[in-house]
Amino acid sequence: MKLIAGVEQTANTLLHVTLSEVANLKDGINFLKNKEKGNNFIVFKNGEEVRACKNLCKHQGGTFIRDIEDLDNRTVRCTKHNWKLDVSTMKYVNPPDSFCQDELVIERYEENGLSLVELNPPNPWDTDPRIPWDLAIGELQITYLTHACMEVKLGEKYMIFDPWLIGPAFARGWWLLHEPPSDWLERLCRADLIYISHMHSDHLSYPTLRKLSERRPDVPIYVGKTERPVFWYLDKSGVTLTNVNAVPFGIWQQVDEHLRFMILMDGVHPEMDTCIIVEYKGHKILNTVDCTRPNGGKLPTDVAVMMSDFAGGASGFPMTFSSGKFTEEWKSQFIKTERKKLLNYKAQLVKDLNPRIFCPFAGYFVEAHPSDKYIKETNLKNDATTLNQLINKMSDVITWTPKPGAVLDVGRLLKDPTDRDGIVDPPSGTKILKDSWEFGTYLDAISTSFNNEIFNYPSWFKEYFTWAGFKGYNLVVRVIETDEDFVDLPRGYNYLVDFFNLSFPTERPDRDHPYEEIRCRATVMRHLVKNGLLWDDLYIGFQTRIQRNPDIYHHQFWNHFQIKLPLSPPDWDAFLEREKQKGEMTQYCSLM
Repeated sequence: MKLIAGVEQTANTLLHVTLSEVANLKDGINFLKNKEKGNNFIVFKNGEEVRACKNLCKHQGGTFIRDIEDLDNRTVRCTKHNWKLDVSTMKYVNPPDSFCQDELVIERYEENGLSLVELNPPNPWDTDPRIPWDLAIGELQITYLTHACMEVKLGEKYMIFDPWLIGPAFARGWWLLHEPPSDWLERLCRADLIYISHMHSDHLSYPTLRKLSERRPDVPIYVGKTERPVFWYLDKSGVTLTNVNAVPFGIWQQVDEHLRFMILMDGVHPEMDTCIIVEYKGHKILNTVDCTRPNGGKLPTDVAVMMSDFAGGASGFPMTFSSGKFTEEWKSQFIKTERKKLLNYKAQLVKDLNPRIFCPFAGYFVEAHPSDKYIKETNLKNDATTLNQLINKMSDVITWTPKPGAVLDVGRLLKDPTDRDGIVDPPSGTKILKDSWEFGTYLDAISTSFNNEIFNYPSWFKEYFTWAGFKGYNLVVRVIETDEDFVDLPRGYNYLVDFFNLSFPTERPDRDHPYEEIRCRATVMRHLVKNGLLWDDLYIGFQTRIQRNPDIYHHQFWNHFQIKLPLSPPDWDAFLEREKQKGEMTQYCSLM
């Protein structure tokens, strides 16, 4: 044990470098490998100084290679998204000011070289360990509803994960692939507790919660105590929920004598993403949801059931990008490669954690609206059955590809993995795939902002971006309002924002600057502007078409508009009062 900042931590030696191998290290970057375990590392040497990290990009787990553009031999490039890490400082330089890489400890020995050591704090779930009890038939059951929504029966209690059961997610970009059971609302209303992992709308579904709140506003809802509150928009949404509880990370929450749960943060996006461990009579259910690196990659290896996302395709990149390398052939190859990487990563993760049962979920969505036909046909996703088949080749883990209303009896399968009654599919003839989504109802609700009075005044976008508060960054963005098919609206707004000094020039500035052109569906953009919503609806919802020069991902810009916007929307009433006093008004286009 080591005592670091008052906390006992275990030290795990990942690689030993002999004295002769140390002597052979070159100044600058060295790539090393633990041949026994297959782990890869990056070691940076500068005279007597040595620094090291795993060869694993903190962003999304890509592999680093040498950066051929770096003449100083200090940076490496991730093969996944071309992010660059300066190993001499352990800071990412592209995108700048984004993440710091997790650094390994160097332990030196005078006559025996050095070791790369990882310090591990105690696992929070090991606090007050419980011995698993025998389970009766039907005592611990999991019912799949749709997407990431599961109902878990735990003795006499019912717990539900991430209820998205009606309406779209990400404005109008995602729609449910599966038809949920007809009694989904009754199931929500009887729940003893509901866990919502994060604020993305395929997990925090306000259309679903509106229906629930009309019947049972006091249902206990639990979220992690993230920097950005999960329910930051609740007061403005018109949804009345009176029993929302934000709990601290890594602490058991006792529900009754046999049931407890613990919420953990994501290692990449701790300000918003969470996952959960539910334990009933000593049997753990691990739900990693969408976390990129759940709990920093430290997870329990003694779980009965593990649930994880699997599909990919949950991003505007690269399908909404154009110009330069983003040809259709390049996009197709990129998607194919990323899908394969994700499949192998998930299969290896399941093999390493070795749960008794694994279920892929949180990827059952479709770009169903006819205007998104291009996205639907090109943004191909992994298939849950394919992942499970790969896992079955690599391990003895029991896998489950769920259908709406299907029930998994954990107790039965733990006792006998071959028990055919351990998984009960929905009755024959049950509708599995959706074929109707009520587009009009939800698109009309989004479109109501389009003709709002604030858009009569040309200074609305200056008011909006001033409210957003992002500045001091050398980036110029042109925003162009379009129709459904990303064709310029004849009299729509087309404007520049210079984030270096937060100005709104009529022409691009003369200085050297990166430039992005964002074409966005006007109905969705104005909906976000009017309500002060996050830009995930634009980007993840496929509501933009983007060109950038040079081809650089501006993490600070996107991170601000996707996570860090003010919690309160712009004061449009005050804006209108000021503009009316000025008497300046313009005519704008109508979609009618």
